[in-house]
Amino acid sequence: MKKIILLPLAMILLAFIMPGKKKVKIFLAGDSTIAIKETKAFPETGWGMPFVHFWDSTVTVVNKAKNGRSTKTFLSEGLWKSIMDEAKEGDYVFIQFGHNDESVEKKERYSTPDTFKMNLSRFIKETRDKKATPVLFTPVSRRKFDKEGLAVETHKAYSALTREVALEQNVLFIDLDEKSRSLYQQFGPEHSKLLFLQLQPGEHPNYPDGRNDNTHFNELGARLIAQLVLKELKGLNTELNNRIIIPAVKK
Repeated sequence: MKKIILLPLAMILLAFIMPGKKKVKIFLAGDSTIAIKETKAFPETGWGMPFVHFWDSTVTVVNKAKNGRSTKTFLSEGLWKSIMDEAKEGDYVFIQFGHNDESVEKKERYSTPDTFKMNLSRFIKETRDKKATPVLFTPVSRRKFDKEGLAVETHKAYSALTREVALEQNVLFIDLDEKSRSLYQQFGPEHSKLLFLQLQPGEHPNYPDGRNDNTHFNELGARLIAQLVLKELKGLNTELNNRIIIPAVKK
């Protein structure tokens, strides 16, 4: 009789001593290099798509990234507001911009250096006001090599601005520009094409005329960039480390 009574009591006490992990959300704010793609765009893949598979059931990844968005249009179109309306204490907001902010010729997207820094600072402040955690990223690099076969910077100015904001705001920071270039260098000028939307005419029904794209990833490239993000995130030692269901890639 005692055993029947004690067992439920022990289980109740254990529930108080070892409460379950609180559910959190990771919001992804950014551009086409992260975004979820329509079927008609495949094999183009944003790194946010494979990124959802790294987490246990306590984490929901909310991918708000959209093609062609800069900090300017992310604000003007209400995409940032949609994150702030949903974000709660304990959540995370990953912020990666620069590709479209630096497009001087596209006036609707372009952000001056001062405006870019101001917008990033606003994103950080408003995330913190929600008691969520911002993580700032430099823009992922495009694929470009010099005559010596060295991967060169493609976002030099706006990556530098992002680094400045990260220091000024003392925010968690991932230099995805530098890390992605290192990845491309490992593959080399020719084999790095295997990570991007590079297709010969007739190779894929979605691109009958072929594609020579050094900005957007295919499925392999997106997965490797997502793994880079996971590895760098693990190095920041946040409590998200306890929610990863696969190990980060070793150096």
